[in-house]
Amino acid sequence: MRAHNRVRLLRAVHDCGASLTRSRLTRDLGLARGTASVLVGELAEAGLLHEEPAAEHGRGRPTQVPGPHPYGPLALAVDVREDAWELAVCELGGRATVLEVRPHDGTPEGALVPLGAALRSRLDHLAPRVVGIGVALAGPVRPGGLVDIAHLRWNSVDVPGLLGLPEPPVVGNDTAFAGLAEARRGGLRGVAVGLHLHVDFDLGGVLIVDGRPLGGAAGIGAEFGHMPLTGGDAPCMGGARGCWGQGGGTNALLRHLGLAHGGGRGRDQAERLLAGAAAGDESAVRAVTACAGALGRGIAALVNAHDPEVVTLSGFGVDLHARALPALMERFGGGLMTIRRDRPPRLAPSALGWRGSLIGAMESVFDAFLTVEAVDRWRRTRS
Repeated sequence: MRAHNRVRLLRAVHDCGASLTRSRLTRDLGLARGTASVLVGELAEAGLLHEEPAAEHGRGRPTQVPGPHPYGPLALAVDVREDAWELAVCELGGRATVLEVRPHDGTPEGALVPLGAALRSRLDHLAPRVVGIGVALAGPVRPGGLVDIAHLRWNSVDVPGLLGLPEPPVVGNDTAFAGLAEARRGGLRGVAVGLHLHVDFDLGGVLIVDGRPLGGAAGIGAEFGHMPLTGGDAPCMGGARGCWGQGGGTNALLRHLGLAHGGGRGRDQAERLLAGAAAGDESAVRAVTACAGALGRGIAALVNAHDPEVVTLSGFGVDLHARALPALMERFGGGLMTIRRDRPPRLAPSALGWRGSLIGAMESVFDAFLTVEAVDRWRRTRS
């Protein structure tokens, strides 16, 4: 029971962002004050927690706030986008510090071999504090860490093999990780059924039920961007036709203006187009409006199917929400069934922005660590 309560306390500190006092955590977890004091002492001795006085407190002894130990467990988290990767180190409680951002050439070797070298260097420096590595990738991930990114021509790429790490990382789809982050630290926290959509070069989504992304029987479900939700019939590099993502991602934005697209290139140009739309450039406004309309129509179809309480948008979805909200909402509302129009789900931009995939990769590592077995193993190595 004590081992179980140690993990419950660590999980509570992590989930609240190390922001709650010991007395509040004690109440929330239904613990006796004496029990909580013993648990905090054990976790501090094991290098898992450290307490600091609360910023504000009343009379008497200062209220203590449990947080990450200065020599406590760390997660390394990576977001591998089509044109660059971002590496961060994360503490218990969720604070992430970006260590390195590096562009790559879009090939598996050009992206993952240098990333593996960077991760091994960080492991050499931070060991034995690192409890795991989470890697988010912009494509469906099959068992064993095999990833397919059609528009980069990645087919069954062995991500763990190319990274060459001492222990296999947790490898996952970037949108699924972004949805997990949204459920833990964003707009889907406490939502029973939510829908999260991540817009980058293409468009991805995931259904969140009781705080967990639904991955399907083989872990590669929720490929919403490859559903024919907007009435097109053009072939997609993923093998399907009429894919929603062809109308709603960055590639679509560039395509609307007749600009070169594909291959994970054009992010800077897309950002300039979005800025141009904000400044009133007519051609940019038309392209952004078209993408927002396609996004809204597809969201309506998914809402009709899944009945979420809230829909959150990350990546360029935040920009489309900000720059072309009327077009997005018009197509969204027009696509809803009549029974849903009186009380449609709320559409909200993610407060996590582009960091959702990175934060979700971190959460996947701490999910594996915050178990009785893993915490006891940490404590034994430090006894």
